[in-house]
Parts: sequence; structure tokens; C-alpha cells
Amino acid sequence: MNFALTQKQEDVKKLVANFVQDEVAAGVAQRDEDENFEPTYKLLRRLGDLGLLGLPYPKEYGGAGGDYVSYALAGFELNKVDASLGVSYSVHISLGTWPIFEYGNEEQKQKYAVPLIKGEKIGAFALTEPNAGSDSGASECTAVLDGDHYILNGTKIFCTNASYADTYVVFAMTDKSKGVKGISAFIVEKDYEGFQFVKEEKKCGIRASIQCEILMENVRVPKENLLGKEGLGFKIAMTTLDGGRIGIAAQGAGIAEGAYEYSRDYTKERIQFGKPIAKQQHIGFKLAEMATDVEIAKLMVLRAAEDKDAHRPYTVSAAQAKLIATDTAMKTTVDAVQLMGGHGFLRDHPVERMMRDAKITQIYEGTNEIQKLVISGAVLR
Repeated sequence: MNFALTQKQEDVKKLVANFVQDEVAAGVAQRDEDENFEPTYKLLRRLGDLGLLGLPYPKEYGGAGGDYVSYALAGFELNKVDASLGVSYSVHISLGTWPIFEYGNEEQKQKYAVPLIKGEKIGAFALTEPNAGSDSGASECTAVLDGDHYILNGTKIFCTNASYADTYVVFAMTDKSKGVKGISAFIVEKDYEGFQFVKEEKKCGIRASIQCEILMENVRVPKENLLGKEGLGFKIAMTTLDGGRIGIAAQGAGIAEGAYEYSRDYTKERIQFGKPIAKQQHIGFKLAEMATDVEIAKLMVLRAAEDKDAHRPYTVSAAQAKLIATDTAMKTTVDAVQLMGGHGFLRDHPVERMMRDAKITQIYEGTNEIQKLVISGAVLR
């Protein structure tokens, strides 16, 4: 068992850390305050310029030829400072690009996956509906074959990168009578007629990212944009979310690490009762717990990423990583606010934003209750 990073992985970690320091950190508070995705989108495109939007994909498809361990390391560094950029990055790579790369035919890969991998275009994933969250089988969106096109109708919600993304992986029922086996997946271009962005969500956290409601009214999707085959949509969605959970686990671990490091440094400088408050045993012990929890979370994420790289089953390890890392994010950010007292509650310091950002990591890409369902199913099998 080797815990050492390769030189290439170390280089990726350093590249992203430098990018965050030079281009991301200074404006993160203002982007959150403004609740404006436009500057985040520009940073996302800069990640494309650096070759990071295709980080885990092969060079022959325009990627960096990296791996999912490198992707997780990049996620740590981005989310230590800016979770809004972190989720936009994760969704593009894990949800918007991977299903096309994994399930698409060669023509679909060349037309859609390659521009996404090269960072020329941005991707998104549209699965959740008003009445179909954890229960994907309750989907009400429909896709009806009409000659050389499928006609899509229905509503999708909480779609990250929506309205800015160029390419969408959209799920709809082609045969409602079959339940989840009647779900199919489609590649939909932003400019297709009837594909409308009708509402931008206002959120507690990740406020400089964008999530939109999408209304589809008789959207004509070419038959050749069916991903895989009819009825394969549920499998595509679930396997895509397995990998996506590695990205969100990395987000949770990154947020936790950022909050721990900031509160550690703050408590070393804050003087009360004639000495730094970090010297108070109960605060020192709390910092010890936070540091340990962060390392556990990061190791769980890297294990899941390494499972994916090694082509071992990773459904359970990804669920475990997502569960541990995002719960750690919530606990650590709450502790960080408490350690800083009243100052931690102010927007002058980043830990209150990190606390708001952390909450959603326990919810999206499968609530942590769903992760427990996945894990318990494996344990009891």
C-alpha cells in the first residue's frame, strides 16, 4: 500500500493551489455576496485554459491524461477557498462529461465529449424534477420518438451550470410503464428550440454557482443523440452519480480543510487571558479533532478515486467517502465558527460562508441518507 503521490499528481496539486491563490482567492467573498455566476464562469473557463476541465480523461480525446486521484486533489484545493467554483468544476467533469465519454458512441464522443474535455464547452446534467428527487422512478419528463427525433417535454430543477452550459445530459421517460427501466438519456444542446431556463435558484450557500429550472416544451432532439439505448438511462444516471460522489466528497473534504486551516491560524493569533486561545487545552483538543477528521475524509476520498482509477468497484467506497467527507465539512465548519466566537459569525471571515456552503454537500448528488442506503445494501447483501 503506497500513500505517496506521483510527481504528476503533485504537479497537479501545485498547479491548482497556485491558480487558487493567484486568481480565485481575492474575489471569493465578493462573488458570494453578489450571487453572480458570471465571474465564476470565467474562472471555470480559465480552468479549461489550464487543461484542468479534462484532467482525468485520455489525451487522445483532448484530456490531460490524468486520473481521478488528481481530480480529487484538484477538488481539495479549489474547495478549500471557493466551493461555488468547486461544484461547477465537479459537475462539468463528473456529470456533464463522463456519461457521454463512457456511454457515447464514437461519433457522440467526438462531437460532444471532446469539446467538453478540451474546455471549449461546458457541461451539465439534468436529472432531478419537482416530484422526482431521490426517487428517479417518479420522473414525469417524457421523450416520444417521432420519426428521426425524440420530442422531450417536462421540467428539470436544480441543474448546476444551467443557462451557461452548452451541452446537457437529460433524462426522460421513453416508457413510463417500465418504471426506472423506462428512463432514457439524451444529449441536448443549449440552443434547441423549446429548451428554456425559467428560474435561477436563490440559495443559502454556493451562491456564486448557478442552479436553474429547465422547462422543455416539445424539444426536438435528434435520434442520434440518444445516449446508449432506450431504457439505459437509470443505469447511466446511477453510475454517473457514483463518480460524481467522488467529486462532491472532495468538495466536502476541501471545505473542511479550508475551515480548519483558517480557524487554526486565527486561534494562534487571537489573544485572550494573556495567551493565544489555541493554547487553551479545550481549543487545542478541538483543533486536534478537526485536523484528524480532515485527514480521514481526504483519505476516504482518495481511496474511492483510486478504486475508480484501478477499475475496481467504487459504488460503496464513493458513497462512504461522500458520507464521511460531507458530514466532516458540516461539523468542521460549525466548529470553526464556534472557535472564533462572534467573529466567526461575521462575513469578515470566510468560515460563515464555508458553513453555508458545507450544508448542500450533505444533500446533492444523493443525500447522505441515500449514501447510507447504498452502504447498508452492500453490508447486508
